[in-house]
Amino acid sequence: MDAGLLRGIFTVLMLVLFAGICFWAWSSRQKSTFDAAAQLPLESDDKPPREPAHRS
Repeated sequence: MDAGLLRGIFTVLMLVLFAGICFWAWSSRQKSTFDAAAQLPLESDDKPPREPAHRS
C-alpha cells in the first residue's frame, strides 16, 4: 500500500463519518434533546435545571 491509497481510504472513512454525524444531528429523534439544549441559555438560574428527554 502506498501513501496515496491510505490517504484515499482515510478520506472516504472521514466522509462516511461526517455523513453519519449529519444524519444523526438532523434526525427527528434528536429534536427534543436539541430543543431543550437550545433553551438552556434562556432559562432563569432560579429554577432547577430540567432533565433532558431520554429515549426509552
